[in-house]
Amino acid sequence: MSLTLHLAHHAPAASDTPLLVVVLPQAPALTEALASLDASVGGALSRSIARRDFRGGRDEALLLIGGEGGIQRVLLVGHGSAALTRTTARRAAAVAARQAMKLGVGAMHLYAADASDDVVEGLAIGAAAGSWEFTDLRTPAPEADRRAPLTDATILAADRESARTAFSAAVALGEGQAIAKRLGMLPGNYCTPETFVEVGREIAARHGMTVTVLGRADMEREKMGAFLAVAQATPEEPRLVVLEYKGGAADAAPVVLMGKGICFDTGGISIKPAPEMEWMKFDMSGAGGVMGAMETIGRMQLPINVVGIIGSTTNMLSGTAYKPGDVVRASNGKTIEVVNTDAEGRMVLADLLVFAKRFNPAVVIDAATLTGAIVMGLGHNAVGVFGAERNVVDEVLAAGERAGEPGWPLPLWDDYKEQIKSDVADVRQTGGRAAGSITAALFLKEFVDGYPWVHLDVAGTAYSQTDLGWIPKGPTGTPVGTFVEFVRARAR
Repeated sequence: MSLTLHLAHHAPAASDTPLLVVVLPQAPALTEALASLDASVGGALSRSIARRDFRGGRDEALLLIGGEGGIQRVLLVGHGSAALTRTTARRAAAVAARQAMKLGVGAMHLYAADASDDVVEGLAIGAAAGSWEFTDLRTPAPEADRRAPLTDATILAADRESARTAFSAAVALGEGQAIAKRLGMLPGNYCTPETFVEVGREIAARHGMTVTVLGRADMEREKMGAFLAVAQATPEEPRLVVLEYKGGAADAAPVVLMGKGICFDTGGISIKPAPEMEWMKFDMSGAGGVMGAMETIGRMQLPINVVGIIGSTTNMLSGTAYKPGDVVRASNGKTIEVVNTDAEGRMVLADLLVFAKRFNPAVVIDAATLTGAIVMGLGHNAVGVFGAERNVVDEVLAAGERAGEPGWPLPLWDDYKEQIKSDVADVRQTGGRAAGSITAALFLKEFVDGYPWVHLDVAGTAYSQTDLGWIPKGPTGTPVGTFVEFVRARAR
């Protein structure tokens, strides 16, 4: 993460900064704390509120110019009529950071009146999200056209230990989300299965984790016929990467976080349409989310055992590609009738779910950009959440709510299983268009054995094809926050 975050405890008017951000509600009033700030900008703040030049609507921003020193600029950012929470503070801070990037100020301070610990955390997370950009593959602009990137952000908060703890958690989450976003933005010729090996080893080295890597020959010995079917069309070595974080008791069952890591998805023989196929570089977002979550968990040093598992390959076309009508055998012995080679993610996850059992997990949560059907059902606003045990599903939903990555539960009724019955194998890989995300989850359930499990379909939320205002188009950081909040709650 290129942004360095700081925590300070002085009054907003005492700031020495090129940009002071003030987060305000709808129909704001000039409080006592803001009166001295107003004086430092010649009454511009009070006039702007009185004239209703600034009304505090969600994402509304108004820039006021200050003096040569001290506070040089004031940016008012609204969080609307909703209460100031971790989520609304995150959004407002992200809007502010994006404005700061456009201004080229290099640094900013953020202030929200009476900020709770959750708000402090949200402000720091939002600043990191709004300032993040992917420049790895761009030629730098001419010197005269460059604006200074935002490299420093200071959160103003009361001097208390709990605020410092919340701030540290936000820094850790920002670093994890930055890893997930960078992996997502890398094109398929840069982000390969080997990239996940490299990133996994870097995370393990930083935080004292154990890393295990399996390749094609290892998967053959494990009889991972479903995973290998997807990988058989590419010369690139498929990779299964395991990160083990041991922060809890040696005998405590771990939380297992699992991610689909298809570095590029052509659809295989069932090839996707050419328009917008380039967005399929994001088909590894579940795996990126696991990597980001493991980085955050390692930084937080949570007292819990966590295992991160990702399966990575590319879904390509070649003379050796798996075909509709093929029957393959997964590592639990079940045979699968392939119906659509573009339903490759569930094939990879099937063998990962079997593999996870050896860790005697307390719970397994997988995340995958699995189905277009979830986008039809929930749009780009909610994660599809599936699980057989309602109490665990509720835990995941609560985690997503805290993280600002809301989910919505969908059923796993046995009635839908009729759609994945096969005439030639134990199970069909897809159940057709109707209830496509539900039948995909039911397919995964066939490979879950003896442990609580929740599946997150993040196809509509892991990345955005449009600018959302508070973050640009591209990766959103989902599901890093949900993973981390779930683990944090279990660690308490």
